[in-house]
Amino acid sequence: MEATLRWTMVTAIAPVTWGTTYFVTHAYLPVGNPLYGAVLRALPAGLLLLAVRRELPRGSWWWKSLVLGALNMGAFFALVYVAAQLLPTSTASTIMATSPVVMMAIAWALLAERPSPAHLVGAAVGIVGVCLMLLTGAASADPLGVLASVAAMGMSSLGYILAKRWSHASDVLASTSWQLIAGGLLLLPFAVMVEGAPPSLDAPAVLGFGYVTVVATALAFAAWFAGLRHLPAATVGLVGLLNPVTGVLLGTLVAGESLTARQVCGLLLVLAGILTGRRARRAPRIRGAVTVPAPAPEGGHRHE
Repeated sequence: MEATLRWTMVTAIAPVTWGTTYFVTHAYLPVGNPLYGAVLRALPAGLLLLAVRRELPRGSWWWKSLVLGALNMGAFFALVYVAAQLLPTSTASTIMATSPVVMMAIAWALLAERPSPAHLVGAAVGIVGVCLMLLTGAASADPLGVLASVAAMGMSSLGYILAKRWSHASDVLASTSWQLIAGGLLLLPFAVMVEGAPPSLDAPAVLGFGYVTVVATALAFAAWFAGLRHLPAATVGLVGLLNPVTGVLLGTLVAGESLTARQVCGLLLVLAGILTGRRARRAPRIRGAVTVPAPAPEGGHRHE
């Protein structure tokens, strides 16, 4: 139980920092450069983790890094950047809040992790809470932004489950760095062809990208994939509901607004949904998973 709580708290680092990304994107990052925005987020973060871990892919991890880099980092970052520019934070966050259900379905199909009733109830309660927090009926929804947000949610959900299936014998920091670098490199030529020269960045934009790269990408994804390594995918997906909670609380603090009774009720429901999922039984072991941990590289230690 203590180990589960510890890894739940580690995993929570990711959605909490991701919850700040929409605000930073709106407030500080340049408009109209989603591809360069994704490249500037993924590539430096991946190089930073690679400098820390200093381990290159081996064997099948060369192509697996490309697949996961496209799903989890490259296309995902570009789509999230588009959604953040076209949609109100409330709409984008609500769409992304359906990710736990999608992750449960994919994990059931690919990992034989059948979601427990507690996970399903937790997801339902959490999504209702997100809707209460964010949907007021006043926000407009750009169809292109909705499509980008749905695509980002679906692709990342699949990518997270594939990463859980493939990463059981690899180092967390190393595999995260490979995905980030692959995603950034895949996007770079498209950014040059579509958007031309890189955008000019003023001091606030540089600081914004610095925060998003180091905290909301390198640290957040390392924590997220560590959580997927040690927890059922359904539990990790529910912890992801802290993303919109953070967005609401940050907006309240920054704008000086007070939480409405509806938002407080929604926030409590989200927390109740997460706690309900934590009480579920542990999912069965991944099919094909290696039961003996991989040896640490010579002269180093495993980082999990």
